[in-house]
Amino acid sequence: MAAPPASADAAPSPLQSTVAPDVPGRSAEQNETACEDRSNAGALDRLLPPVGTRRSPRKRTTSQCKSEPPLLRTSKRTIYTAGRPPWYNEHGTQSKEAFAIGLGGGSASGKTTVARMIIEALDVPWVVLLSMDSFYKVLTQQQQEQAACNNFNFDHPDAFDFDLIISTLKKLKQGRSVQVPIYDFTTHSRKKDWKTLYGANVIIFEGIMAFADKTLLELLDMKIFVDTDSDIRLVRRLRRDISERGRDIEGVIKQYNKFVKPAFDQYIQPTMRLADIVVPRGSGNTVAIDLIVQHVHSQLEERKLRWDMAALASAHQCHPLPQTLSVLKSTPQVRGMHTIIRDKETSRDEFIFYSKRLMRLLIEHALSFLPFQIPQLTMQDCTVQTPQGQDYVGKCYAGKQITGVSILRAGETMEPALRAVCKDVRIGTILIQTNQLTGEPELHYLRLPKDISDDHVILMDCTVSTGAAAMMAVRVLLDHDVPEDKIFLLSLLMAEMGVHSVAYAFPRVRIITTAVDKRVNDLFRIIPGIGNFGDRYFGTDAVPDGSDEEETASVG
Repeated sequence: MAAPPASADAAPSPLQSTVAPDVPGRSAEQNETACEDRSNAGALDRLLPPVGTRRSPRKRTTSQCKSEPPLLRTSKRTIYTAGRPPWYNEHGTQSKEAFAIGLGGGSASGKTTVARMIIEALDVPWVVLLSMDSFYKVLTQQQQEQAACNNFNFDHPDAFDFDLIISTLKKLKQGRSVQVPIYDFTTHSRKKDWKTLYGANVIIFEGIMAFADKTLLELLDMKIFVDTDSDIRLVRRLRRDISERGRDIEGVIKQYNKFVKPAFDQYIQPTMRLADIVVPRGSGNTVAIDLIVQHVHSQLEERKLRWDMAALASAHQCHPLPQTLSVLKSTPQVRGMHTIIRDKETSRDEFIFYSKRLMRLLIEHALSFLPFQIPQLTMQDCTVQTPQGQDYVGKCYAGKQITGVSILRAGETMEPALRAVCKDVRIGTILIQTNQLTGEPELHYLRLPKDISDDHVILMDCTVSTGAAAMMAVRVLLDHDVPEDKIFLLSLLMAEMGVHSVAYAFPRVRIITTAVDKRVNDLFRIIPGIGNFGDRYFGTDAVPDGSDEEETASVG
């Protein structure tokens, strides 16, 4: 199976929503630069939960970066992959796989058009459209020459990389990120850059050979065959190949008669019997499409996951704190700094200053676990020579590198402390927001460095109350093949409930904090708590009395 080529240092996900707050004290140019560094993807305000209606002395502000194109635009609306709800339960295990629809049919039968009509009628924002056209095999030099003369059969099953198709679809159904090749039909080759897709509630896989492999068939929950008259398909293929792919009419007709029509008769039409639904006339058959949509809606309702916050709150009451938790020693200095930042009368300047001091101590404390947790992977003996010409036997880091991942927006305040003690550390970001209607955490954006699976990852969020956002962030890292025992969750303040939730779901994740508070109230605020860290740090206090109103950027 071909491996995707190396890309830029950080590969953005098509989860396209991000919020990057303007940091008070920076110039406009610095804020603009920070926005560009945060992401090339833009904020999708219409998808984000509305901020509470209470008026504040100073409104929150966000700087918005330029948007990438959405996944799909239709005549009536735009379909986004942003805002994916949880694909796992409170135990950290997958709930139910995504619903996969296979669309088969002859070349130019209207499969993609039918897929877009289904997506629009479904009216759900979390959809992935995967085309079989992306998975043509890499041609040899001889095959390239045949293709240039219209003598290579692209309509044969052997032309497709079924191993890559199957592994990609399996990962998407599990909610994991995938790298999908981009095929250039004018040069008959894969482009250097691959695109990143992320799992969704509904996956639509379309292609002429969608039903040609037994293993692939087993991954499809619903199989649809688009049946269109051969003359119509030929006219569409002529129009498409000449206008979009730079072919001449003689070459298109030659290829159609020599390869396309025989392949349809031999390989494609016989698979019609495997379909659950046959759609005559393609996109013109609105009745069939309506029936398909009704069935998919019923399947999605059965698979719906409700994030049970009450279950999280009661699951581990009276249990001792887990052994994977490490709390910074409560020295008089640490206790004094906590007193300052917890005091609602503390000025913003002092809040920032003492928060940064605690962050630095927390990062240093966390790094001390690298040599002792898994010594065979982190620290090894090494000998250096001093300026006096003497040997010194010490330790050196044997792992690949350390990557920091911040949960926006409060988590990014910990990035400077990490950079101060880890030279050239790589940084990724995750944006998780609360659905105000369901109370569920939703993943809206992520940007992670490439090859993150080889690193020790320091996951940063300033407060953890229920643990819901932290659990989703850990799950995202696991879906990017980061080993669980290489993840360190760091937070200035945590509630016992959040500690238990994360430790129960992910028992090998190291949890490190400066303090743990006992209670979480009915609104899932940490008690006695620290207030809304992001508002107090960035100077966007929403509630003058300093009550612990959670940020919309994450729950827990």
